[in-house]
Amino acid sequence: MEISTKQTDVLIIGAGPTGLSLACQLIRYDIDFIIIDKSGGVTDYSKALGVHARTLEIYEQLDIAEKAVSQGTIAGKVRMLVGAKVRGEVDLSHMGQGLSQYPYMLVLEQSKNERLLYDYMQAHGKDVLWQTELESFLQTDAMVTAQVKTASGESITIEAKYLVGCDGPKSLVRHALGLGFEGSTFERLFYVADVQIDWSFPHNALHVCLARSSGMAFFPMSGEKRYRIVGVFPEDFNKDEGETLYEEIEQRIKDESQIDLNISHVNWFSTYKVHTRHVEKFSSGRCFLAGDSAHVHTPAGGQGMNTGIQDAYNLAWKLAFVLQGKADTKILDSYNQERLKNAKHLVQSTDRMFNLVSSSGWLLKFMRTVVMPALAQYIINLKVVRNSFFPFISQIGISYRDSALSKHDGNEEFTIKAGDRMPYFLVDGASIYDKLREPKFHLLAFTYNVQTASNEIESDYVNMLDYQVLPLSPDVAKTFGTDKPFTVLLRPDNYIGFISPKTSLDEVEIYLKQVIGCS
Repeated sequence: MEISTKQTDVLIIGAGPTGLSLACQLIRYDIDFIIIDKSGGVTDYSKALGVHARTLEIYEQLDIAEKAVSQGTIAGKVRMLVGAKVRGEVDLSHMGQGLSQYPYMLVLEQSKNERLLYDYMQAHGKDVLWQTELESFLQTDAMVTAQVKTASGESITIEAKYLVGCDGPKSLVRHALGLGFEGSTFERLFYVADVQIDWSFPHNALHVCLARSSGMAFFPMSGEKRYRIVGVFPEDFNKDEGETLYEEIEQRIKDESQIDLNISHVNWFSTYKVHTRHVEKFSSGRCFLAGDSAHVHTPAGGQGMNTGIQDAYNLAWKLAFVLQGKADTKILDSYNQERLKNAKHLVQSTDRMFNLVSSSGWLLKFMRTVVMPALAQYIINLKVVRNSFFPFISQIGISYRDSALSKHDGNEEFTIKAGDRMPYFLVDGASIYDKLREPKFHLLAFTYNVQTASNEIESDYVNMLDYQVLPLSPDVAKTFGTDKPFTVLLRPDNYIGFISPKTSLDEVEIYLKQVIGCS
């Protein structure tokens, strides 16, 4: 039987949120790709739930942020319950006010996120090769050659310049590359169930039951009385994943929460062990890892799906600029540098949050059931807490200051540094991010005399650089810590490449040639 051969720039293995996000970003840069997945289509299950501000900022560039918000539920309040009684309540609906256009967490299940991304792909003439499985691959200095098999048994050879494994925690790509995936596993068995609940609490809040032995959370989802319930079995529960009956889960929910409730219409449930691991490096030769193939961690803070989407966002522009001859291949090294450090930090921080909720130690029991409900609403309203907690949980606080792509000469005068995400503020009443949607570098000159700045740089780098002169408003001056004119060069993922008090454009050319490798 003759084996057919296809050529492409990028081969993406896996069409979950990470793989679909990478595909959508490559579409923005007009990069050819093939994406395969062994399943039959986007997932029908809710799986991951939380969509954070940084992800919605990414969705803006795909013009799907408004659709996501309209289909989801804003996590407005958190009610803390102890013994079926409300012991505390925290309003999260505007927690990140002034820090992002999306100052909240959006509850939107993974299936709907995947559908939004998949619809974007199809609207731009691309599709997934469903029911197609990676069998093997080899790479040379020039390309990656992969063997895949379709549902009909047909074998296809795909020759790609790069391969990205977005194929989950059991990643064949990672195993084939021989990359380590070190970490640990929490021994207690967790459960998740998507159900409808009849009870006395309104459907306008996340309800957290803080019990002596653990915690349990009820996430409001789109649809009348629909909730996601997440909890943990006691330490002496000795069944493995897949052996647990739904009836045991429901009994655990009722016993632990002590709430008078009736559960109906069970849409989906699962049990699982929580793993916390990250890969030793995110790339090897022409092959890269992203999403769960590179890192898995506890569900605390709803970081998983969002982190995979950010992996894809970070990698896409670098692949695109290299493939288009606009950048040197050296910038691809920064993907591992930036995302590995983030993965290590994420594993550590989510572990700490998770231990506070699930640990059986007496001190953490006391903190969970007595201290947290009483003080949470006061602590969360402290400005210093909001300005640190929201950037962490929403992922807008991720920074690449140590990256090789961050040039620090001259940024000592600013509170914002090279490697930071572009801060959110308004320009003429609209979000600065409305001006940053093109898949290019953005050079922003902030000055009092917007008519006097030269635009010669854009003519030289018109295919990769957008140049804008913006007013140095009091809000901008406060945000950056200076009232003197300055320039900011943003990478295509809206992280700051450099910031300078100089208004000369010479620095831009030096950065693009020396750091990015533009010819």
